[in-house]
Amino acid sequence: MKKNFTILSALLITLFSLNVKAQDDAPQAKSYMAIIGGYSIPQGSFAQGNYSNNSAGFAKKSGTLGFDFGIYLYKNLGLGITFTYQDNGEYNSTDVQNLANGYNASFVKDETNVTAVGRYQSVNFLIGPQYTFLYKKFALDLRASAGLIKSISTPTLGVVFDNSNNSATYLNQLNSGANAWGYSGSAGVRYALTDSWDIGFKCSYINSSGIKIENSGPTYTGVGRYQTKLPITELQTTLGITLKF
Repeated sequence: MKKNFTILSALLITLFSLNVKAQDDAPQAKSYMAIIGGYSIPQGSFAQGNYSNNSAGFAKKSGTLGFDFGIYLYKNLGLGITFTYQDNGEYNSTDVQNLANGYNASFVKDETNVTAVGRYQSVNFLIGPQYTFLYKKFALDLRASAGLIKSISTPTLGVVFDNSNNSATYLNQLNSGANAWGYSGSAGVRYALTDSWDIGFKCSYINSSGIKIENSGPTYTGVGRYQTKLPITELQTTLGITLKF
C-alpha cells in the first residue's frame, strides 16, 4: 500500500514541477468544497461470492454520499480531502444458500442452515496531494490519497450444523466495527457554471488490506470457510456540486 501511494504522490509532484513555469501567467485554481453522491462498486475479493475464498465479501453495488475538499497551497498544487459514507449491501438468498451448501459439503453434515443479518456500511477519510489542470471552464483534478477506512457494520452470519442424532453445532461470524488503513487514486472533471460554482464527475479507486473479522463457535480446524480478515476494494463514481472560495 505504501509503495502505491508513494508512486501516485511522486507522479503528482512531477506533473507539478513540469507545469510551474507554464502556470506563471495562467489562471489559478480556487479552493473548493463539494457535496458528492453516486455509486460504490465493490471490486476484487470484496465483490466475490465464492464460498472457497475466505476473503470473499459478497458485497454489492450501492450508494455513497460525502464531502470533497480541495485546498490549494501553491498555484494549482494543493491538498485534497474526501469524507464519504458507503453502503455495500447485504447477503441475498442466493448468497446464503451457496454458503449453506458449501458448509454442508465441507463439514459432511446432513443439513446446514445459514442466516445473515445486517449490511456493509463504512466511512472513508482520505487525504493527499492534488494537482489541477485548468482549461477554459474545465478543471481536471488528479489526486493520490491515504487515510482511514472505518467499518460501521458488517453482515452477521449464523451457521447451524445438524447431524443425524439431532445434536447441533453453531458457528457465528460477528459484526465488525474495525478500522483499517487504505489508499486511493482519483481523477475528476469539473465544469464552471459561475465564478463560484462548478458541477463535476469524479472516479476514485480505493483499496485496503482489510478489516478484522471475528467468529464464535467451534475452534477452526482448517476445514471449510472461516473468515478472519476482509479486504476492501471499491470503485466510486460520483457527481458533485462545488462551491469555490
